[in-house]
Formats: sequence, structure tokens, C-alpha cells
Amino acid sequence: MQVRHILRDKGREVVTIASDATVSEAARLLAGRHIGAVVVSDRYGGLAGILSERDIVRAVAEYSVAALGQSVSKHMTHAVSTCCETDTIDELMETMTNNRFRHMPVIEDERLCGIISIGDVVKTRIAETVREAATLREYIAAG
Repeated sequence: MQVRHILRDKGREVVTIASDATVSEAARLLAGRHIGAVVVSDRYGGLAGILSERDIVRAVAEYSVAALGQSVSKHMTHAVSTCCETDTIDELMETMTNNRFRHMPVIEDERLCGIISIGDVVKTRIAETVREAATLREYIAAG
């Protein structure tokens, strides 16, 4: 199964925030949308980075409450790993696990077209496994 299949089921909406927004604004956005990370866009709408709940926790641990007034660009991950629609679920699981992150923007034709979370990957993999098991049961029962 490929990334395109996940996006077909979950949709392509990507929540973004400007790099000059404050960490406090980002935290409110994450909480309000019930998401774990937000894509940070540059002034041209391109991918500048990603800010996760983990990044916010690290910022607060280092700067205390002062972190909330600092810009997202100071605390975001700048070197963002991305995937494309033809990448497989297995490739995503391996990349996310090995690099210890839970969100990966999807880029196609140099354009942001979705975001995949580890939850999306696990949900898809479980559904795939359930389908395979049902198919095997049907095959055995028919034999």
C-alpha cells in the first residue's frame, strides 16, 4: 500500500502556521485542531519546517514560559524528512521509526499535498492485516 491510499482515505488537508508565529499560537493551534504537529510555511507558502508537541516541550524545558512568546522558527525542525505519494507504508514506518518522528509531510511536484502521521500508518497497516486475514479465512473455508 502507498501513501496515496492513505491520503485518499484521510484527505489532503495540511494545517500550517507562519514561521514568525509564536510558540503560544502554535500550541493553541495544535490543541484546537487535536493534532500533534503543524507544518511551518515560509512567506511564499513553501515548507520551512515542522513544529511538533515534542518541540514545544523542549522549548519550554529550555526557556520556561518565555518560550511561548518566541517564534516558531526558533524551535521548529528545519531539516524535514518528506515522502511522496508513491512511497510505501513499509518505507514510511521504517523512516519514522529509525528517525524517531511521528509526522511526515507529503510533497508531490515540489508542492505540499498532505501529511502522514504514524497513527495513519498504523491504522492503515492494521486494516490491511485484517483484510488479509479475512481473505485467508475465506480461502481456507472454501477449500
